[in-house]
Amino acid sequence: MGALQATVFFLFILKACEINAQNEDWKTATATYSKETNGSIITEGACGYGDLHKTSYGKYSAGLSTILFNKGSTCGACYELRCVDHILWCLQGSPSIVLTATDFCPPNYGLSADYGGWCNFPKEHFEMSEAAFTEIAERSADNVPVQYRRVKCARSGGMRFSLSGNSHFFQVLITNVGLDGEVVAVKVKGSRTGWNPMARNWGQLWHCNIDIKGQPISFEVTASSGRTLASYNVAPANWQFGQTFEGKQF
Repeated sequence: MGALQATVFFLFILKACEINAQNEDWKTATATYSKETNGSIITEGACGYGDLHKTSYGKYSAGLSTILFNKGSTCGACYELRCVDHILWCLQGSPSIVLTATDFCPPNYGLSADYGGWCNFPKEHFEMSEAAFTEIAERSADNVPVQYRRVKCARSGGMRFSLSGNSHFFQVLITNVGLDGEVVAVKVKGSRTGWNPMARNWGQLWHCNIDIKGQPISFEVTASSGRTLASYNVAPANWQFGQTFEGKQF
């Protein structure tokens, strides 16, 4: 095989790998929608995001069953869903939508897994907003069969860092994360400190016992893919708790 042929063959294999990575196999699950217009699916969620409209997730947010939620580690991950295998409930053509994991759908072991206990372990289930649900299925449907797969998160702008805490307890909420959407490690540094690892409080709230008041703040974020990105001097020296700052994006 000549050098040119070898190069062409290599590029062909590389492209095939990229296509396979982008087209992850579909998996089966079920989906319902919350009929609460101000329910947690829209207004807050168990990932710590607060008002989901302000964090840009809005109606395309979802509560995940125990096995998918994985104790909050999948908060921020993106899933493509489509309704399948039901001629009466699924919309024609099986259109798909992309949802962000923002909430936990708790189990209800007092009900059957087929009627009301949809989030019982080990069921794979998505609880959606009514607005998102009706883009893939009829509103009159209750519990519909779906296929889902993890996809890359398309975000506008950089990652957002919302600060809270006190002089000895520093906490940050990280939102609008691209790529995997799933944060697995965070470090923070002031202008007069080194990098300090942060621990997951819950969802995408990360904390550490450090006093960096009066110092510009930098963050280092690692996604579940293993990729790490540092955003230097995201917050100026005069930052205050309650403020949100924008950093780089994957």
